[in-house]
Order: sequence, then structure tokens, then C-alpha cells
Amino acid sequence: MIKTLIATTALVTGFSAAAGAETIGVSIPAATHGWAGALNFHAERTVERLEKVYPDLDFVLTTTPDSATQVSDLEDMVATRGIDALVVLPFESEPLTGPIQRIADSGTWVTVVDRGLAVDGIENLYVAGDNNSFGRTAGEYFAETLDEGAKVVVMRGIPSTVDNERVAGFEAAIDGAGIEVLAMDHGNWNRDTAFTLMQDWLSRFGQIDAVWAADDDMAVGALAAIEQAGRTGEMFVVGGAGMKEMVDRIRSGDKSVPVNVTYPPAMISTAIEMTAAGIVGNAPMSGDFIIASELITLDNADDFYFEDSPY
Repeated sequence: MIKTLIATTALVTGFSAAAGAETIGVSIPAATHGWAGALNFHAERTVERLEKVYPDLDFVLTTTPDSATQVSDLEDMVATRGIDALVVLPFESEPLTGPIQRIADSGTWVTVVDRGLAVDGIENLYVAGDNNSFGRTAGEYFAETLDEGAKVVVMRGIPSTVDNERVAGFEAAIDGAGIEVLAMDHGNWNRDTAFTLMQDWLSRFGQIDAVWAADDDMAVGALAAIEQAGRTGEMFVVGGAGMKEMVDRIRSGDKSVPVNVTYPPAMISTAIEMTAAGIVGNAPMSGDFIIASELITLDNADDFYFEDSPY
């Protein structure tokens, strides 16, 4: 767990580093898929580094396998650790909105990462990738690459504002392009779920020209199902988040994976660091910090491939 405090111009009381050690609670999903694994990697190392940089800050980091556990973790942070600030990536938006609102209403500084809450304006700071751009970038590639009448399937993530924004961007980008969406369902950003979902679609549809899997772990599952069914070469798969396996396939010229869309898990480091800097430096840190998405292609894939990356 991480416990930290943020001092911003919007704060009146409770966020003075001079008052003694401040505690920042950090709550993130467990490493249930590759992107979350990299998220954990960056969170742990950021906490270790900031504990040395800011000896007056205490950090409490917890990871959660589901929404109910995360709610319990947050309640424990407040009751037993008396956190001054919270950095949280909600496992799901809806179930976490009420608990996080209660924490914010108590005067605790709240930084929300990636998956926004179901109600606007609860958090003091929001750090995320540009989810609408994430979906739009993939959709624009589909619209520019596929012929009119092309048939595609769409794998959504876990129900959340992140997923909603990505899908909205994708749908807006292909609107008017004459692309038929045969099916759209939740793959939950999970390889096994995506594999099963893709198997179902392959059995139902004789023609699929492309798959949008709104996360690279789902793309891996989809590709495995396509290969198992002997339908490699019939369709391409576009994932997202820049998993090095996907980037390596792009730079190798694999036609099954022609492009990818960035969405860096290191955004958790940005969120923790901004929170800590706000507390210690008394700098204004409230508002939104949005990290833009980019299209990874054969031409620039080398720039996005990192051999030592955990993801």
C-alpha cells in the first residue's frame, strides 16, 4: 500500500508536510493481465524510489483481485492507517464510486488513475491515457484500411468509463465507413475470456475481416483462437497498450498484427509522483493529466519496443 498527501492551492487544511509524516494510500488492481502486471511493476518501483526521496512520506500499497476486496482495502486504509491522500485505480467504476466519494468527502485528497468514476468531480486529480483517442485511433485505422462492407468484431474490456470512452471513440471513427460490426462483447481485458469469445465468433461467422481487441491481452487470446481454428490470414487483429510481444510482431512485418495503439501502464508512476510532489512541494496539482495515444506502425515500431520491459 502507499500512503501519501497532496498539497495544492485548492486545499485549505490537512495537507501540510510540515505537520509531520503524511501517508499516501495506493490501491490498484492485482496483476490479472499483462497491463496490470506492468502497472504493479511501476507502482512498486515508484514507491520504493519515493520513500528514499521523501523520508517524511509514508506509502501504503495494496493490490486487489476484485471490486469488493478493493472497497475493503480502502476502508482499512482510512480506519487503520488514517491516510491523508489516496491514489486509486478503480477495479470497476460503478462499485468504487460511492466508497471513494465518502473518502473524498472526509477531506482526504483523491487521485484517480485510468478508470474514471461513475460520478464526475469526486477526485482532486485525474491521471489517465486518452481513452477516446485510444479507440478513435484504432477506428481510424479500420476506416482507412478496410473496404466498404468489411465485417469486424469488437472485444470490449471490463465495464467501466475507460471501456465506454474507448468504444465511443472507435464507433465514432468508423461511422460512415460502411464497416459492419458483427458482434461486440466484453472480453474483460483477459486472454482466456478473449480466447473463448473469439472461438464463439469464429464458429458463428464465416467472414471476419478484422478484430478490434481493446487491449493487448485480449488480442493475444484472439490470435490464439484464430490460429487454432486455422483461419490465420483471413483477418487482422488490432489491440492496444504497446505490449512488447505485439510491438515485436509489428516490427517483424506480421500481417496479423499490423498496428497497435499506445496506453502506458507507467501512468501510475506519474500519478504517485504528482501526488507526492504536490504534498512536499506545495505545488498546485489538481485537475486532469491526460496522456495521448499514438499509433504504432511498422515505420515506428522500433521506437516503442523495450526488451527489458515487463510488458
